[in-house]
Amino acid sequence: QRPFSRRQLVECLRSGADRFGWSQRNATPGQTRDGEWLVGYGVAAGFRNNLLAPSGARVHLDDAGRVTVETDMTDIGTGSYTIIAQTAAEMLGVPLSHVEVRLGDSSFPVSAGSGGQWGANTSTAGVYAACVKLREAIAKKLGFDAASAVFADETISVGDRSAPLKAAGALSAEDTIEFGDLDEQYQQSTFAGHFVEVAVDAATGEVRVRRMLAVCAAGRILNPKTARSQVIGAMTMGLGGALMEELAVDTRQGYFVNHDMATYEVPVHADVPEQEVIFLDDTDPISSPMKAKGVGELGLCGVSAAIANAIYNATGVRVRDYPVTLDKLLDALPDMT
Repeated sequence: QRPFSRRQLVECLRSGADRFGWSQRNATPGQTRDGEWLVGYGVAAGFRNNLLAPSGARVHLDDAGRVTVETDMTDIGTGSYTIIAQTAAEMLGVPLSHVEVRLGDSSFPVSAGSGGQWGANTSTAGVYAACVKLREAIAKKLGFDAASAVFADETISVGDRSAPLKAAGALSAEDTIEFGDLDEQYQQSTFAGHFVEVAVDAATGEVRVRRMLAVCAAGRILNPKTARSQVIGAMTMGLGGALMEELAVDTRQGYFVNHDMATYEVPVHADVPEQEVIFLDDTDPISSPMKAKGVGELGLCGVSAAIANAIYNATGVRVRDYPVTLDKLLDALPDMT
C-alpha cells in the first residue's frame, strides 16, 4: 500500500459546506419551494490523480540579461506561456517582462505535453530543472558558489558580494526532470468538493442552476487567476454534461443528427449566474520541485453528480443517466397543491 502524499478530501467538503450554507439544506426531497420553483442542494466529491511524466526545457540568458525558455510544451488556452514565464523569472530573479517563452516546436526539448491535468506541474518542473543548470553556469562564470547564491533583482549575490546577471554574457542550459518510481512510492491525488443549488420548475421540469461552488486541493496553485478560469470552465462543462449535451444518432443512416453547434446544445454564460472557486492553501512537497499537482480536470470531476443530487433534493426524482432532461422528471414531480 502507498501512502497519500497529501489527502484533503474531508477538508474540501467541510470548507465547502461552511461556505455554501449546507446546514440550511432540507434533507427531505421536495420540501423547499420558491414560488413555482422547487429548490435543492447537491454535493459530490472530485478526485483526480497527479500524473507524472518526464519534461524538458532549454533556457538562454543573453548579454542584456534577458531570458528565453524553449520547450515543445503547448498552450491550448490553459496558460502555459504564463506559468512557464513565471517559473523562469522566479528562478533567475528577473522581471516577468524580461522572459520570452517559445513553445510547440519539435526542435525544442521534449515536454510532457498538455492534457490529463499533468501539463502545468511537469512542464514547469522541467523549466525549473533547466534553470537550476543555468544558475550553476552563471555562478561558475562569475565566480560564485551556486549552492548558496541568491538570484534576485537581476543580480546574483552571496553575502555582501553581488554581480548583475548580464555580466555572465550569453549562456544556455538544458535539462529534463524525471520522476523515477515516485508514483509507485506515493499515491498523489487532487481533491475537490462540488456544491450546487438548483431550481426546478414544478410544472414544466425546467432546471436552472442558481449557483456553483468548487473547493479544490491541488498543491501549489501556480497562477490563481488562470487556474480559476480553468476550473469555472470545467464546472460549466459539467453543467452541460448534466443537463444539455446529448448526441442523437441515426443508426439506420449512420450519422449524428445534431452534429453542429446549432442543434447540439451547450451551456453559455447566462446558464450559470454564480460560480465560486476556492483553492485550499497547500503545497505538496512530494509532487515535484514546484509542489504543484494540476487542477484543470478536477474542476469537472463530480460536477454533474452534484447537479443530479441537487435535482433529487429539489424534486425527489432520482435520474441516473445524463442529461437530466424534462422527460425524465415530468411524470414524477411532486404535487404542488
